[in-house]
Amino acid sequence: MPIPFITVEGPIGVGKTSLSKAIADTNNFHLLKEIVDENPFLNKFYEDIEEWSFQTEMFFLCNRYKQLSDIQKKYISKQQPVVADYHIFKNLIFAKRTLQPEEYVKYETIYRTLTHDMPKPNMVIYLHASLDTLMKRIALRGREFEKMISAEYMEQLSADYHTFIQHFEETHPEIPVLRFNGDEIDFVQNESDLTWILDQVQETLEKRSLQV
Repeated sequence: MPIPFITVEGPIGVGKTSLSKAIADTNNFHLLKEIVDENPFLNKFYEDIEEWSFQTEMFFLCNRYKQLSDIQKKYISKQQPVVADYHIFKNLIFAKRTLQPEEYVKYETIYRTLTHDMPKPNMVIYLHASLDTLMKRIALRGREFEKMISAEYMEQLSADYHTFIQHFEETHPEIPVLRFNGDEIDFVQNESDLTWILDQVQETLEKRSLQV
C-alpha cells in the first residue's frame, strides 16, 4: 500500500502549520515545515514586491526543493509517512502574482525542471477563510515582516489559491482534496473542530488504502 504523504495548504495565516502538527502528532507522521523566517529577502519583498519578488521566490523554491529531496531520501523511500505544512505548487501561486511576465516564464522553467521528479502528495488539505479572519490571525501571530502585508495583497492571494486549487482538482482527480473553512471551524481553539478534521483525514486515508 502507498505511504501517506499529506500536504496542508492555504493562504498566509490560515493555520497550515498548526493543523499539520496535529496530524503528525496524532498519526506519528514526520512533520515537514517550510522555511519562512530564514528568507533574507522577505522584509524587502513586503516593502517593495516588484523589486524583490524574483529573489524571494527563488530562495523559497531552492529551499523547498532541498527539503523535498531530503524527505524523499530519509522518509518516503523508507516507507515512513509524512505531513507537510505546504505543497511546492504554492511557488507558482505566489510567483504568478508577484513576478513580471518575462520573469515568470524563466521562473516556471526552473520550477518545472526542479520538481518533475519530486515526491507528490497523495492527499491535499486546503484551508481557506475570509479576508477578515486571515488578517486577524496574521496580526495575532505578530511576525514583524507580516505587519507589512496589505489587505489587498491577501485578498488577491486568497483568490489565486481558490483558482489554483480548483484547477488542481480538475487536473489531479486521483489526489483527494479536503477543504475546510476557517470561518466555520476553529481547530486551534476548539478541540471538537480539530477532532472532526482528524476524523475526516483518517476516513480519507482508509478509503484510499494508504498505509498508516
